[in-house]
Amino acid sequence: MQMAVVEFARHVMNLPHANSTEFDPNAKTPCVIFMPEGSKTHMGGTMRLGSRRTFFKVADCKSAKLYGNADYVDERHRHRYEVNPDMVPEFENAGLKFVGKDESDRRMEIIEIPNHQYFIGAQFHPEFKSRPAKPSPL
Repeated sequence: MQMAVVEFARHVMNLPHANSTEFDPNAKTPCVIFMPEGSKTHMGGTMRLGSRRTFFKVADCKSAKLYGNADYVDERHRHRYEVNPDMVPEFENAGLKFVGKDESDRRMEIIEIPNHQYFIGAQFHPEFKSRPAKPSPL
């Protein structure tokens, strides 16, 4: 999802310097940032890791429908970076919708482009809970 956000910023929002601070710590347009609660000097234990709850914020979004119209989903995470929350209004005004968020409503978890047939991105890793006889809904 992180790179989908960067790509959207560069080519839909016309922000050529959009990037993740993971790749460019001095990015002019930091779309993806290091999670504020993390430590850049002590990397052990700073990762958002394990099962986390994501709440669907748009009832009729594609993702919620794929998960059986659930109110939320528990999926596994493994990351230190997140979508820059200060840029969310700009993204949404340009057509990228953040349809899934964490319990604080500040961390973006699922993106969609509503008028696209199937454009979904997830911060979590749906493949971590997939099994041969029970693949992820996404």
